Amino acid sequence: MDRTAIDQAFAAALKAFPQASDFNFTVNKAPQLEVNGELKPIDFGELKGPLSAQQTSAFAEVVMHGSPTLREQLEETGSCDCAYSLPDGTRFRVNVFIARGSQSIVMRVLASDVPSLESLKLPAILGDIPKLKNGMVLVAGATGSGKSTTLAAIIDQVNSTRPVHIVTLEDPVEFVHRHKLGVVNQRELGTDFKEFSDGLRAALRQAPKVILVGEMRDAETMEIGIKAAETGHLVLSTLHTIDAGQTINRITGMFPLEERQLLRSRLAQVLRFVIGQRLLPKEGGGRVAALEIMGSSMRSRELVQNGEEGDKTFYQVIADSKAVGWQTFDQHIVELFAQKLISVDVAKAYCSDLSAMTKEIDRVRSARGEDTSGLGQLEMAYVRKLKQI
Repeated sequence: MDRTAIDQAFAAALKAFPQASDFNFTVNKAPQLEVNGELKPIDFGELKGPLSAQQTSAFAEVVMHGSPTLREQLEETGSCDCAYSLPDGTRFRVNVFIARGSQSIVMRVLASDVPSLESLKLPAILGDIPKLKNGMVLVAGATGSGKSTTLAAIIDQVNSTRPVHIVTLEDPVEFVHRHKLGVVNQRELGTDFKEFSDGLRAALRQAPKVILVGEMRDAETMEIGIKAAETGHLVLSTLHTIDAGQTINRITGMFPLEERQLLRSRLAQVLRFVIGQRLLPKEGGGRVAALEIMGSSMRSRELVQNGEEGDKTFYQVIADSKAVGWQTFDQHIVELFAQKLISVDVAKAYCSDLSAMTKEIDRVRSARGEDTSGLGQLEMAYVRKLKQI
């Protein structure tokens, strides 16, 4: 399969759909392109209509650059990650995986420019993170929820304002940072180091002040990350969890039972922020981020160390700390609805507490002068009925 033709097909698709976020190449389906969270079939150069196993295999060989290492990883583990670039500089994060014996490929379009905290319109409290001298900051969320984008903005802020050494360990490198006031060394899994634990252990000998770990995947990496935070480094990373409570439970679940209490105590001391992210469908098209933000306080540290019990929950502690800039997903979703960025249906679909969200929506609508009782609709229906008579 000709790489030049593939590059031209990518360029044509991105020109036709500039909001595209992912490409999906799966056997027995036409090439798919994701726009605003929905897949749509496209003609992709010579690849039209349902793809054969031979076509996806040949396509995968091109995007993996014919790498024997990636091919071996694909055969051994069932998937592999790499990066792919177009001549114009457009970059993709690539995952090739085996599904029912055939190869499928998903390619995430990466932003060409490093975003800033201001451009992402993130809550102001996140501006405190680049100023931290030590500790651990975790960003949680599903794949494609914008975790890497948020961390890239934080790294850029550190790079722009502090003369420090920053080491990133990524899978693969997504945003390319230029050296500014700081120095940024970006290392890629599979090319520059074998495992995140190996890269993190080596990073401690590279005199960094800030370390970004693409994902905390296992106990060994988490243990080294906590130790780094304890010894004066700022450690940033991600987990595939949905909120603060699940994040803490996932971390403790990585370790044997006999080690968990000590682990909780150490984590309580180094954890500075847990940020949860979800991307919601936006009114008028596109998506908007909803964030849960938990910082560090006596109450949150107590929960991290001892766990949730009765009314002592992460949700409640975060909700009670709105005045200092923390927020639950539901609190942020209400704000997004009040700003008319999302619909009633979206607010209810993505909230944690439907009953409370319904009351908050009614409060916002009432403040706008909208009818929330439903009596207005009944009256209109009654008038229409009278006109028919």
